[in-house]
Amino acid sequence: MNKLNRVLLALAFMCLGASFAIADEIKAGDLVINQAWSRATPKGAKTGGGYLTIENKGSMPDRLIGGSSDVAGKVEIHEMAMSNGVMKMRPLQNGLEIDPGKTVKIAPGGYHMMLMDLKSQLKQGDKLPITLEFEKAGKVTVSFDVEGIGAQGPAGASGMGGKMDMKKMDMK
Repeated sequence: MNKLNRVLLALAFMCLGASFAIADEIKAGDLVINQAWSRATPKGAKTGGGYLTIENKGSMPDRLIGGSSDVAGKVEIHEMAMSNGVMKMRPLQNGLEIDPGKTVKIAPGGYHMMLMDLKSQLKQGDKLPITLEFEKAGKVTVSFDVEGIGAQGPAGASGMGGKMDMKKMDMK
């Protein structure tokens, strides 16, 4: 295969990958939601977390005020923050504001969705539907990809739930 054909093939794969990334986006009013994921939980766990990115493409702020899921008794928005050298977690009673033109990343160690009173174990490879509720955009159901227990991000962000398996890569 000549060099031009390799470049064209690489561009074709990049375009194909971009179309998959766009397919994961969900629009709710002026908000664009993507990279929704969760971690698998050990058997018997009563809590889990949900993570995602929300971009406000509008000219007015919106607010994530809550959520619900068939797999959890309660879904809350929480914040983790350092206070006097101690990491503390607390629910955001008034929700999480998403300012116009801004992107809010809901990720481990910061803002996150807290899934409480889990009714079943979250298993790697599952899809977890969570209905998010926004002040202006209303309710939207988002499918969260359940990654491994120790995952640091969604599989699409780094290829394998925050980890790369070099043995599976073709290094030719």
